[in-house]
Amino acid sequence: MGLKFMDKSKNVVEFYVLCNKLKNIVRTGWLDFNIQRERVESVAEHIYGTQMLAIAMWSEFKQNIDIKKVLCMIAIHELEETIIGDLTYLQIDKQTKRKIGLEAVHKILSKLDQGKTFEELILEYTEQKSAEALFVRQCDKLECDLQAKLYDEELCIDLNNQENSTAFKNGEIKEFKHPTKTWGEMWITRDQQLGLFKDEFMEVSDYILNNKINK
Repeated sequence: MGLKFMDKSKNVVEFYVLCNKLKNIVRTGWLDFNIQRERVESVAEHIYGTQMLAIAMWSEFKQNIDIKKVLCMIAIHELEETIIGDLTYLQIDKQTKRKIGLEAVHKILSKLDQGKTFEELILEYTEQKSAEALFVRQCDKLECDLQAKLYDEELCIDLNNQENSTAFKNGEIKEFKHPTKTWGEMWITRDQQLGLFKDEFMEVSDYILNNKINK
């Protein structure tokens, strides 16, 4: 094997091993809300769920997007978390996270021959510059709401037992707490009120809000 191919093989394996860390990085938001479950969703599982949701949305609603580009964008949109971890807005402001996130992405991708292409794809997503980026953003948020609703239906969260909750110490979170809505319903309603979903995504969000989904 020539040195050139040894270097390429090394790059492939090192990139895989780094990305593999996402299987063991738990989604911080679920910990912030004291989800009571033997194991909660990892970042890698969130990525998989978002890809499957994207495939279903593209299939059923026939959006005029490049689905291959979408799936690639989803696959790498959390790449920074292999270095900086899963930081929520309760821990860090958006501008700071974006800065250190892009620095992390550059460090990760700089060794790959096509690294620049993937960096541009992440920047496109971050800046919401295309139909694909807007589609991925909505899939990302909707997947989170779906998972919250599933945890709701599994009875994994007790809103009356949040004394040590990091999240409920935050003023914004306290404001959207509702006396008659479940935790998952609160999240879905909040995301709708923030205008995160358009057209077909809003239809699916309404369905999640008004129906039992884990049948």
